[in-house]
Amino acid sequence: MLIPLDNNDGGREFGTYVTWSLGVTTALLLILPMLFVVGKATHYSAYSSEGDYDGLAQLKDMRDSLEEDDGYSIANTMSTPMLVNDWKYPHRTMLLVIAPEKPIDETEADSIYDFVTESGGKVIVAADGTNANRLASKFGVTYFDSPLLDENQYYVTETDDGVSQYSWENVWGIGTLEEESTEFGNDGCGSFEIVQYDDSCALPVMFRKPTGMKFEQTEMDRKDPDHREVTVISKASPSAFIDLIGNGDSSDFRNPAPGDLALMIRADYPGIEVYDKVRAGQAIVGGNTAEVEVTGSIVFVSDPEAFSNMLWTDEVAQGEGIPRVCEVVGAYQSCWNDAFEDTDGSQWNGNGDYFRLLIHSMMEFDNLELSGEVTRDFSNFQVVFDESRHVTGVVSAPFVEAMSTVVLLTSNTFLKWLVVLNVGLLLLVAMMIVPEKENWRHVFDLTR
Repeated sequence: MLIPLDNNDGGREFGTYVTWSLGVTTALLLILPMLFVVGKATHYSAYSSEGDYDGLAQLKDMRDSLEEDDGYSIANTMSTPMLVNDWKYPHRTMLLVIAPEKPIDETEADSIYDFVTESGGKVIVAADGTNANRLASKFGVTYFDSPLLDENQYYVTETDDGVSQYSWENVWGIGTLEEESTEFGNDGCGSFEIVQYDDSCALPVMFRKPTGMKFEQTEMDRKDPDHREVTVISKASPSAFIDLIGNGDSSDFRNPAPGDLALMIRADYPGIEVYDKVRAGQAIVGGNTAEVEVTGSIVFVSDPEAFSNMLWTDEVAQGEGIPRVCEVVGAYQSCWNDAFEDTDGSQWNGNGDYFRLLIHSMMEFDNLELSGEVTRDFSNFQVVFDESRHVTGVVSAPFVEAMSTVVLLTSNTFLKWLVVLNVGLLLLVAMMIVPEKENWRHVFDLTR
């Protein structure tokens, strides 16, 4: 006769609990990301022509212009920008983080900081709130979380009925490329300078409801003032203020008006050594590859809408009532025409001209150490749109979040070991819930 010695019902119940827990967790991981994005539209995407204002809040015109008119190689990142330092030729790559709808976390900020300061990468960050402040603070820049109002530097729009409207939130600025922005005496970019990608001129730039930015020296600036160059390439007027209270009152002491609010700030880190193709005879050990010095650059912009389809070309902007020529309607209003020495640059033809020149000036086209084979062909330079900071589709949300999590867990040494320990723990749990064979023994009935 066989008699079971142990009862494994408790073990089976434990296994059932674990299985149900894993199932519920998996379901929540799939469902919750979908719930968070239900009813939300994607804005400032380089790959969408739909959305608010009949798609005018997207970046498709910008992408098409950079790809078709200039010839850059266009790419995107859907999961996270933390992989920037793993890209091929990072010093030839521009990362565009425009309108981050989700905050940039510390790990991502560290990766982008290293991308600029160690790999020679190029970055443009455009935000009108504090979602980019973790990254901006590493460069000494702070975004305000309320709109900037400027009673001097605003432009007048026109309705479909021909009625002129003005708002202090519609701000214009003089955008320089490498030099400090000034109120007067700027050399405007004419059509010839634009075609030649001249980086010594300036253009008017339109903003819609921008915020303001402040720059303060970092600890590294105090220790080594020459390690980088920081330039305010566009600024508001001294009377501009942050509408912190929301009453639009410039006389309210609660609305900060420091007098030096920036619209665009550029930081350059020269002298970064990388390897790339060089001119004939410059390679030390045969071949055509050698060490060259490049410059890492990052630009902070106070309004993502400056890159939108609405403001990229003047044809679209005029259809929305945005003028090409400045019109004075207020007693204290000034015109961008007054900021230029001549008529060149005084007419606004869309923000596209300015930002194309800005991107070109940040790239390594003028680096004499690089091979002409590289610098003559725009397709050797990449422009990467960061789509990971935007709201994604309902179906794709779980997969995008899963990819972001995987990248996060594998990009940090501590987290890698944490993953290994968790896998080991799961193996131990699996060993515990595997049912053991019941321990039977023979009992001999000697009475029979």
